[in-house]
This record gives sequence, C-alpha cells and structure tokens, in this order.
Amino acid sequence: MTYSGAVKVGGPADVHELSDLMISKVAVGGMNNNAYLLRCRATDEQLLIDAAAEPETLLSLIGDGGIASVVTTHRHGDHWGALADVVAATGARTYAGAHDAEGIPVSTDVLVADGDTITVGRVTLTARHLVGHTPGSIALVYDDPHGHAHVFTGDCLFPGGVGNTSGDRKAFTSLLDDVENKLFGELSDETWVYPGHGNDTTLGAERPHLAEWRERGW
Repeated sequence: MTYSGAVKVGGPADVHELSDLMISKVAVGGMNNNAYLLRCRATDEQLLIDAAAEPETLLSLIGDGGIASVVTTHRHGDHWGALADVVAATGARTYAGAHDAEGIPVSTDVLVADGDTITVGRVTLTARHLVGHTPGSIALVYDDPHGHAHVFTGDCLFPGGVGNTSGDRKAFTSLLDDVENKLFGELSDETWVYPGHGNDTTLGAERPHLAEWRERGW
C-alpha cells in the first residue's frame, strides 16, 4: 500500500517505508493527535514521537520490542497525555525541548536544544528549535541519505500555515521566521512534513504560500 498519511482516530496506522527507517503514523485522542513510531530497519530499535493519548493504542503499535526513547515535541497537554503510561510500560528515555520541559509533568531525561541529534538505532534525527507556538517547541529532521528529508513538526507547521499563536503577533512572527529559516531555508521542496494533527504535506506544497501567511498574520 502507498503511504498517504491520512489516518483517523480508531483506525489503523499508516506506514511509510523508507530504506533505513519505518515510520508508523496513528491518530489518537479527542483532538485527533498524530503519534509517530520510528523503527530503525537495521537494528529494530524504536522511538516514539508524541505519546499524545490512548496509551493502549500506542503500546499496541509499539509491540513487544518496546521503545528506547520518546520525544515530546512541545508542552501542550494533548501531546503528552499518554506519556506517563508509555514510559512506565517501556522504560523509555524521555526527550523534550529545553524550554518546554518544565511544562511537561513527566521527567525529561534529555533536554534538547537547536541542532542536537537524537538517534534511533543507526538513524540520526536533528532537532530544530522553533519559537512561537510554545517557547520550546522542537521539530525533528531526518535527512534520508537515500532520498529527501522528512520532518516531524509537532504543532509548528501544518498544511496551510504555521501553528496557532493565539493572536500574538510577536509569537507569530517568531514562529514563521524560525520555520522559514530552519525548515524552508535549509530543506528541499521534496521534504515530507509530518504534523502533530491532520494530514501530511511537503515543503514544496507550502512554500508558495509563505508570503500569504505572513500577510494574513496567522
């Protein structure tokens, strides 16, 4: 089956099969959050991005092999609702942005700064600190050596715009500046975007609209 990234709460995961990495996307919870399970194909080590809700769904997706780590993209409660249960069941090491960890009520083992790397087996992810939706939001970039990049954006970038900044013009400008400079400015149009809610997109599909987003202010 061709990966589409279209998932719904209560439905099956959609799996994106890359040469070195398997990405399983599932939707959970009342806010239709996306959680992503990454598995290194060489070692079978696994990493979960956003233990958002429904721990039983996430643990079923993880399976008997467990996970080595779980990354929380930002401090909002709909992105860590199942974190305590998942960590208790798996013993996973926890990662979060250095400026958001204080807002996550599960201890963060590793505080992540811009440019830090996180590994899952032989695969390396690079964190980008994006300020505006929250003070410490992070995106994770996988630069696939066999193809184009893949980026997990949390609530900082979606199809049609950047994340919610609650009408705060300064926060919006900060977020759009960071997204433009650290994602659009460094990654190709082919880059696949995996957001914290809803459907996936690519940087190429969104790039023509950057000026429009800045003009409208959200």
